Amino acid sequence: MYVPQTRWVDRGGPVAEVYETERPRRRRGRALLTVVLVLLVLLLAGLFALDRFGASYAERVLAQRVSEEVANQKSTSGEPEVTIAGVPFLTQVLAGEYQEIRIGLPDFAAPTGTGETVRMPLLDIRAQDVNAPLDTLRSGQGDVVAGTVTGVGTVDYAQLAELVGPDGVKLAEKDGKLVGSAPLTIPGQKPIEVAGTAELTVDGEVVRVRFSDVTAPDLPDSPLIQNLVARFAESLAFDFAVPELPMNLTLREVQALPEGLRVTAGAQNVNLSAAGV
Repeated sequence: MYVPQTRWVDRGGPVAEVYETERPRRRRGRALLTVVLVLLVLLLAGLFALDRFGASYAERVLAQRVSEEVANQKSTSGEPEVTIAGVPFLTQVLAGEYQEIRIGLPDFAAPTGTGETVRMPLLDIRAQDVNAPLDTLRSGQGDVVAGTVTGVGTVDYAQLAELVGPDGVKLAEKDGKLVGSAPLTIPGQKPIEVAGTAELTVDGEVVRVRFSDVTAPDLPDSPLIQNLVARFAESLAFDFAVPELPMNLTLREVQALPEGLRVTAGAQNVNLSAAGV
């Protein structure tokens, strides 16, 4: 509660009692601080909105460029999902260096050199350590280079068997390895199911699949039958050619997963401008 201050004034006559009210300086200071804080919050909100708008615009432009490159390679996909990682975005633009650009290509499909089409539910591409000077982005002249680019996609086993597997072969994953089975016809007997574990090797852009440890339940212990099974195991072998992927990605690794054969491709020092991005 504010208490008025009393002051006595001597003007050469009777002393007069004067009442005056002291200004609430503390309240005015608090009000000014509140205004400053509100303005600061509004400024930060405006900068954040501008930052997100800039990132969203850049992501749309990149998505369009990626769509064009996919089409140029005679491939197809759903609408690319592009995300520029790192906040704030505008500081990355000014520095010309981007932490990571993520590109998702849903329902990706690409032709192989032998005329088949390989489909992946999602081709996940990550470009890291991207150098894109501001002058290059403004003029469109110069190079935009990513230090490393990695792409990961999965081919389901039913499609893989249909594309390149021998007739009747079934593929699956067990204990982190690719396993295959197929019916073997033995003269004078009913067909038996033969199963084996596959060895996966990468040779250029080709995945070579070779089966070993091929066995069958209740297989007769006969040299003739054993030789027949061994020859059958050789016939199960096949090669899988990975189709051309965006951004000059080359095959690096394959891994058997429960959902399918995961293909990992990569490249270093990729000129994204030359790649069409």
